[in-house]
Amino acid sequence: MLTGQYAHSLDAKGRVNFPVRLREELGEHFIITRGLDNCLFVYSMEEWERLAAKLRELPISKSAPLNRFFFAGAAEVEADKQGRVLIPAHLREFAGIQRDVTVAGVSNRAEIWDSARWERNNEMLTAETIASAMDELGF
Repeated sequence: MLTGQYAHSLDAKGRVNFPVRLREELGEHFIITRGLDNCLFVYSMEEWERLAAKLRELPISKSAPLNRFFFAGAAEVEADKQGRVLIPAHLREFAGIQRDVTVAGVSNRAEIWDSARWERNNEMLTAETIASAMDELGF
């Protein structure tokens, strides 16, 4: 399970020092793709295949937009010897990532956020919105 929140900065080449704890869970190679709320989703190869299998089960009329969103811009990456991962330019642009990055473990995937966007997104999470969501899910 991927957990934790980590603050990092991109280097001049678009690389981010990816947290060791998350790399250990994700494996040597993993996938970075577009995510919801203009962040990036990071999947282990195993979890990526699970997502692909679920989408293959859907009729093409339902899966086509999702396939385009997740797969067309996806990149397989691996950390270098210093633990840095190159985030492709098109994904940095999608997520609005300029310099400061927050990497968060969120259960079966990690997310990469522009740090300012991460903070704004979290400001919207109030005790009331969390309680409401928990009620809806039967917690």
